[in-house]
Order: sequence, then structure tokens, then C-alpha cells
Amino acid sequence: MGRSWAIFLSLVFALASGVAASQEHSSISLEQALNHLDATARDFHSLSADVERTKVTVVVDDKSTESGTIIVRGEKMRLDLKQPDPRTILRTGDSLFIYNPKLNRVEEYNLGKYKAFADQYLLLGFGTPGHELKKGYLVTLRGEPVLDGKKVIELELTPKSEAVRNQISKIELWFDESSWLPVQQQFFETGSEDYFIIRYTNIVRNAPIDEGEFKPHFKNAEKVKPQG
Repeated sequence: MGRSWAIFLSLVFALASGVAASQEHSSISLEQALNHLDATARDFHSLSADVERTKVTVVVDDKSTESGTIIVRGEKMRLDLKQPDPRTILRTGDSLFIYNPKLNRVEEYNLGKYKAFADQYLLLGFGTPGHELKKGYLVTLRGEPVLDGKKVIELELTPKSEAVRNQISKIELWFDESSWLPVQQQFFETGSEDYFIIRYTNIVRNAPIDEGEFKPHFKNAEKVKPQG
């Protein structure tokens, strides 16, 4: 897929908990769960939340965690990471911006033909209709564990595309049954045991978000467009 594909995947992994109980038999079927997600998607407009991203490199027993906030509206997303190294990741239109305030530098990437693929990772589960997931993944219902004291539905997604499977072997999603919004995502890298987990707390559905939040206003920053 070329260097542009490699750049995008490196960004996904560069931006990179646990279930509090063992898997339990689910009281609802996969079809019922997908129907719930379909219904939630019809009334989903925006979201704000706190986010924690943890990357685990198994072979060297290394774990790195960063935290911040995220806002989503439609196909637009802004992730403001505050600890330990502040930076902003902005997805709007066909562009992905990464701003480093310490360097006062912003990198702009044109997602181009990888736009739809990018959204599978940057926006996966945020207003995604349940049956839409089945177009790109083999979807399995893993059960109804308890996560942070909440009963959740756990889905396992196996990419149908061989190109995607060459990068990501599977994805696990946890949805809060009271809101049917994602509270945790886990991505497993192909060819290793490494993975990263993204957790969401203090979620506000359909939060009022000003359009200006998604504008790439990075005052006096050096602008760079890496070549793909």
C-alpha cells in the first residue's frame, strides 16, 4: 500500500485498564446488540470525553500511558493529549493534523484514499451503526463483562480485508449497555503480542461543540506536510 499507508499506521500506533470480571454468558444476542447500536447511531450527533491511551509492548514488558480529552462531531475529531507530552490530533475533512506545542510545529497529512480506513480507527464506535460494522469485520459477541462497575457488551472484530489484517489482527470494543457508547477499545497488532487500549470516561453524548473547535488554528506554528 506504500509509504502513505505506513505513515498512517505509525500515527495510529503512536497515539496509543482492563475488564474487572471474567467473561460471562450474554443475556442478549449479537443481532440484538447490533440493533441497539443501529438505534444509537440514528440519534448520535457529537460526544466529549476524557481519554486514556495505553500502548503495551509485550516483548520488553513496556507500558506507556497518555491522557487527555476528545471531542467528536460527525466525521470530525479533536484529541487533546495533555500528559505526559502535550499535543493535538485533529481530523477534519481529508486532513489529519498533529500539533506539538513544545516545538510549535504542526504536521498535516492528507488521508486521501485512506480516509474511510482512517475513520475505522479514529472514529470506530462513535455513532457507527451496528450492522455497518459487519461490512468490514467478522463480528463476534464475546459476552457481558463488568468494566469499571458497569455492565458492558464486548464485541470482537476481525478485519475482512487482508491488507488490514496484515496490520491489525483484531479489535475488541466494549459498549456501556446504558448508553451503547464505547467505553474501551483494544487493538492487537499483527505479528506480535503488542496491543494498545483506549479508555473513555466522563462521556457526554450530543454535547454542544462549537465548529471552531475543529478549525486548524495553530498560531504561528511551523507548518510541515510530510510527503507520502
